[in-house]
Amino acid sequence: MNTQEFLRLIDKQVSCPQTLPKALQALWYDKKGNWNQAHEIVQNANDVDSAWVHAYLHRQEGDLHNARYWYHRSSQAEFVGELNQEWEQITSLLLKKVNTTHGC
Repeated sequence: MNTQEFLRLIDKQVSCPQTLPKALQALWYDKKGNWNQAHEIVQNANDVDSAWVHAYLHRQEGDLHNARYWYHRSSQAEFVGELNQEWEQITSLLLKKVNTTHGC
């Protein structure tokens, strides 16, 4: 699945597929406009991908201090572009990771 297919799936489906990794589930809910649900999914996850999405969510919220902490935890550089560009970058890279892992 690529980013465009992921976006079409978000538009078509009401609920997020539970088979997606937590980080992609959070990006799904964020795109649906549900920041709280997205944050709830990643706030207790211990993987670097979720930490990266957590950083993005706090940047979106305007809490840059907290975002920097999570960028550090994710080993990702702090993003300086538009939020929608960051969402697309994270989504694209995480989908590639899933496609590689699952042989899609």
